[in-house]
Amino acid sequence: MEMDELLDFIDRQDKVLDEHYGKGKSMDKDKMILARTVKLTEEVGELCNAVLAHFSFQRRSKLEKCKEDGVEQELADVIITVLLVAKSMDIDVKKALRMKIEKIKQRIY
Repeated sequence: MEMDELLDFIDRQDKVLDEHYGKGKSMDKDKMILARTVKLTEEVGELCNAVLAHFSFQRRSKLEKCKEDGVEQELADVIITVLLVAKSMDIDVKKALRMKIEKIKQRIY
């Protein structure tokens, strides 16, 4: 998947979520940013659980519920949610990534 295709999906998903959670439900922009950031924390927790399960560091009852593609699915959820937070905050993701990559390239290890 190309970045532009992913960002188009994020634009569409943002509209769907705004229709469901925003309009008529007193969800202003600040509340939406806060809600999506809290959601991001939830998704990171689910990714952590999937990684623990991948290495069998979960109790049996949790391992039985895990899917084989759990890590991949949860990682995708984190990426999508991060992009939704960025969209909510009017962040140009491509620009932010370019700037960060340039800073990383300057690091000395």
